Amino acid sequence: MALYDVVIRNGMIVTEEEVVKADIAILAGKIAKVAESLSDAETKEMVDAEGLHIFPGLIDSHVHFNEPGRGDWEGIETGSKALAAGGVTTFFDMPLNSHPPTVNQEAFWLKDSIAKEKSLVDYRLWGGVVPGNAGDLDALKDCGVIGFKAFMSGSGIADFEASDDNTLFVAMKKIASFGGVLAVHAESDVITAQLGKITSDQNDQSAKSFSESRPIYSEIEAVQRILAYAEATKCKLHIVHISSAKVLEPIKKAKSKGIDVSVETCPHYLSLTVDDLDVLGAVAKCAPPLREQTEVDALWKAVIAGEIDTIASDHSPSLTSMKQGSLLEAWGGISGCQTSLNILLEEGYWKRDMPLPMIAKTMAANPAKRFGLAAQKGSISENKDADLVLVDLNEEFTLQLEDLSYRNKQSPYVGKTYRGKVKQTFLKGRVVFDDQKVVPS
Repeated sequence: MALYDVVIRNGMIVTEEEVVKADIAILAGKIAKVAESLSDAETKEMVDAEGLHIFPGLIDSHVHFNEPGRGDWEGIETGSKALAAGGVTTFFDMPLNSHPPTVNQEAFWLKDSIAKEKSLVDYRLWGGVVPGNAGDLDALKDCGVIGFKAFMSGSGIADFEASDDNTLFVAMKKIASFGGVLAVHAESDVITAQLGKITSDQNDQSAKSFSESRPIYSEIEAVQRILAYAEATKCKLHIVHISSAKVLEPIKKAKSKGIDVSVETCPHYLSLTVDDLDVLGAVAKCAPPLREQTEVDALWKAVIAGEIDTIASDHSPSLTSMKQGSLLEAWGGISGCQTSLNILLEEGYWKRDMPLPMIAKTMAANPAKRFGLAAQKGSISENKDADLVLVDLNEEFTLQLEDLSYRNKQSPYVGKTYRGKVKQTFLKGRVVFDDQKVVPS
């Protein structure tokens, strides 16, 4: 008989295609066997998952953990603990909120050294595209960045400038030459700057006016433009955090033409509205902004129809002081990486009959495939990393401030009740979260 490190028995395994009852054997950090029954297997540890669903470890492909330089906003240690508590076993950290930003080889190695020391879960780093760094992209590729990120409108960070059209085109030709992926924040800089100035000049602090100053057609204009550049350069493209299903129309047309583009949305666009922004204030401010309930419902239809490739948190934390004062002046970013699975279960599975495999697909299988990690991550398959999340779908809880592992404990989801609680998170066969507490390495 085989000797395993861990056998997880009696759980309902969620794949990207189905939910099946099976046992999982783990050896040396890998999934060694998945079978209907491993009751006779010789193992060092047996875990009974009766009544629980087992998801593949989730991949959050869009977080801002801000180290080095702005670790007081959020650090890799606290951010990765929050992810473990939320069932996420791999994250991709964005290049812009750290100081220096990850726009060259030296900055990459600095951030990577901190992440190696502090992260509780697996990670990859994004490289940045900014004006003037086209000559650094090859070196960043050689460092092993998961992809490249550019802003088509202001990022809010002084040392990570928005990319003009020429910068984007040149970078995309370079990235295409070695088969990389460019992720873009797609809002029209001209539209948002001009409408934002009008709102600011009028000192209109209403949530509705803020949302309208960054309208859906601003996203559509930027998406149409970047898709044209992708067609011309043959660069693989990933559109992040769309706030409306209307933005999908040019993307779907581009896909039908053979343009290699994928698209992401976020839990806040699937659960919060501009009315929530009015009530909650700046803690729910983000860019693109929250939309009307009709847009939330349309996005859910697109998710369930398989038109959204990935769902990621866009966890963009800040000091609590940066979320105080006027709505227009407050930091634009939502803290949400710990609660993504809870929101998808409550708003998707329970309220809209979203199939559980769609969660495994959009938050594990698809990001693994899109960003070249499918050999190791993204599904519960033999020889892949034993990254697993055990969830009680029926356990109900109300999120409290003290539940959050963030450095700055703020979230628009505090006080909300969810059905579906993470009981254990395994990273390469080792428990990193166990029933309400993080397990340090």
